[in-house]
Amino acid sequence: MIFLMLKYLLAIVVGVYALRLAGRRLQLSLAKHRSLAGHSRMAKRVAGLLPGFSYDEPRFFSADAAPPEIASKRRENFQRLAQQFATRHPKSIAQTIAAGERISDLQFTRTYRVPFPFSRYFREHLKLGGFVAASDGVTVTDLDGQRFYDLTGSYGVNVFGYDFYKSCMAEGSERAKDLGPVLGSLHPCVAWNAERLCAIAQQDEVSFHMSGTEAVMQAVRLARYHTRRKYLVRFCGAYHGWWDDVQPGPGNPQPPGKVYTLKEMADATLHVLRTRSDIACVLVNPLQAMHPNKVAPGDSSLIDSSRTANFDRAAYTAWLQRLREVCTARRIVLIFDEVFLGFRLARGGAQEYFRVRADLVTYGKTLAGGFPIGVLCGRKDLMRRFREERPADICFARGTFNSHPHVMAAMQVFLERIETDEVRTIYRELDECWNRRAAQLNERLNAAQLPVRVANLSSVWTVSYTSPSHYNWMLQFYLRAEGLALSWIGTGRLIFSLNFTDADFEAVAQRFVRAAQAMQRDGWWWARPGLTNRSIRRGMLKDAFLQRFRFRPRS
Repeated sequence: MIFLMLKYLLAIVVGVYALRLAGRRLQLSLAKHRSLAGHSRMAKRVAGLLPGFSYDEPRFFSADAAPPEIASKRRENFQRLAQQFATRHPKSIAQTIAAGERISDLQFTRTYRVPFPFSRYFREHLKLGGFVAASDGVTVTDLDGQRFYDLTGSYGVNVFGYDFYKSCMAEGSERAKDLGPVLGSLHPCVAWNAERLCAIAQQDEVSFHMSGTEAVMQAVRLARYHTRRKYLVRFCGAYHGWWDDVQPGPGNPQPPGKVYTLKEMADATLHVLRTRSDIACVLVNPLQAMHPNKVAPGDSSLIDSSRTANFDRAAYTAWLQRLREVCTARRIVLIFDEVFLGFRLARGGAQEYFRVRADLVTYGKTLAGGFPIGVLCGRKDLMRRFREERPADICFARGTFNSHPHVMAAMQVFLERIETDEVRTIYRELDECWNRRAAQLNERLNAAQLPVRVANLSSVWTVSYTSPSHYNWMLQFYLRAEGLALSWIGTGRLIFSLNFTDADFEAVAQRFVRAAQAMQRDGWWWARPGLTNRSIRRGMLKDAFLQRFRFRPRS
């Protein structure tokens, strides 16, 4: 009898425990975004199943079942573009083709400029140059002397203009020339930089690294070290570098580790943070305010016109404030990854802009005045890498080139210059200036009846499309033909430096509209009646399915 009662009691305990685990699992599932971007394991499986295939020439120009006259017009103008690039940029293209045999980055970027079914034919018939020789003001010049208005932003480094950074680098190298490449021992400017950074970030201590990825790695390691917890929470779609824990989906050959990928701006996520005891830190990239829960936009995934973006400063500020409250209550370390946005939105970065203070904050890109850098600032108790009461229990982090004299000296110059009246004026007028410019361009595009719009987070812009189309990714090449330089992800992200004058922006706006008009005139935005974004995606999936089972994609 007693044995039977114990058996029943054990069954009840096991059942309660199983229900509790199921409840926790359900909470996590509810806090994940319903897209593949919110389900890292599933996204990885799907990526492993998706077959590669390439459209032949007829299909390349009529993937949307365009009639022969439209396909012919597209082919003719595609060939014209290819010839135009070849004529204008022969040296730059030749250098890029030759270097591509040795530089794996070039092989990757040229393959992923456009959606993969179009990539092979595109690469075979339209060549682009990836080398430039000079920068000046808001322009770059290629090996053939062709000048472009630069909208790449050097991946976020170029906040104040190339001349600003060339000057910082030159003056910094002059200051550090007597010490040269001495490492380990510190140049005196390092102490000054640390003091200024702690004041700007409103933190106690600082550590220097060679890249933003390294700074984020150390922030997460320190959070785990001090909380004795394993899991980090990152938000759906956010980018924090290319190391395993923060890139758990496609792009990372390893399966997801101790990571929860949850949806941003969601009550279900806050509930998970309130009720779990295994979360060490929450990692926020404020750039996601522009497109919460969506991956960084790039034209290689632009198979239809469903890409959207909209920055709501008040709503995102309220979200961060609620997140801050929950993290404080649960002793979860809140990390702001400002590697990209730091010093672009405000002198005090996203913390100042959104009026929320993080426990740890990372910077990079622009901070070293043009040189590579990663910086971590944080509370004193979180920055310590050792325990005096446990001398073997340490959180080790070092790098040979951390605090390189020339990098640190250029950083000092940068930090001095952002205190000038000229830069302070730029910051005061920042939002008004760039919001006005985005609105003006949208008015022009609307007046010209073009299916293109822009959205912006200050000087960081993205392009969206208002009518269903298979060929939006072609716009990046029409923009290039008009003398606008974009990064390899195309129209997904345009990054302006803050030294663009109204006259400079007027020239860019005119070229942007001309490019869109040419693309429309050349037939790329033709659409059959009833075409929808859903039907475009279904057609692409059907082609993938046919390829998977060794049938030729439909013509």
